[in-house]
Amino acid sequence: MTTVYGYSPSGNCHKVRLLLEQLGRPYTWIETDSSRGETRTRAYLAKNPNGQVPMLELDDGRVLVESNAILCFLAAGTSLLPTDPWQHAHAQALRWMFFEQYSHEPAIAVARFIRGWTDAGSPRRSELSALQARGHRALKVMDGHLAGGATWFSGDVYGVADIALFAYTAVAPDGGFDLTRYPALRDWLARVRGTPGFIDMPAPAPVNAARLAATD
Repeated sequence: MTTVYGYSPSGNCHKVRLLLEQLGRPYTWIETDSSRGETRTRAYLAKNPNGQVPMLELDDGRVLVESNAILCFLAAGTSLLPTDPWQHAHAQALRWMFFEQYSHEPAIAVARFIRGWTDAGSPRRSELSALQARGHRALKVMDGHLAGGATWFSGDVYGVADIALFAYTAVAPDGGFDLTRYPALRDWLARVRGTPGFIDMPAPAPVNAARLAATD
């Protein structure tokens, strides 16, 4: 059976879990709290020297890391990953997955981490203004794409690009992002939540949830 090592409040990990649930594929989830150093043990680093989650391990011991690579591997041969290089939006799906990792996640996920996983006096709090400006640029690009008539980011049908972008967009308010200014984006979030087999990301641990709630 497929095994996934992941930290449940992580958007990158939730992408993989959401896809597996929507594919109906059996898997074992091993909770691996990266915030407590559980990805830095000797046993974990032997499998994934980069020391990050998620990590997918197959029955034969092969290991795959990097969340979007895992999405493409799991979705291969299904409707969630277009196969035609252009007509059915394979290239467009990859375009948005690269956008997610370069322009979206580094701002929105990091702002969420700083607000929820660092103390109020942390010097990292000084990064928030720049991160939020960058994150809003990414959200504006997404909203503009959807407002232009697109239903999904994977092409004509829901797919891996939508899963990749959904995870941290859905919790962007945790990073201080107001989504009310992006109506098309909010409609898309609702469409993703309405897809068969959808599961939401678990809430952070109480101490992190309290920090998020207490942050202006």
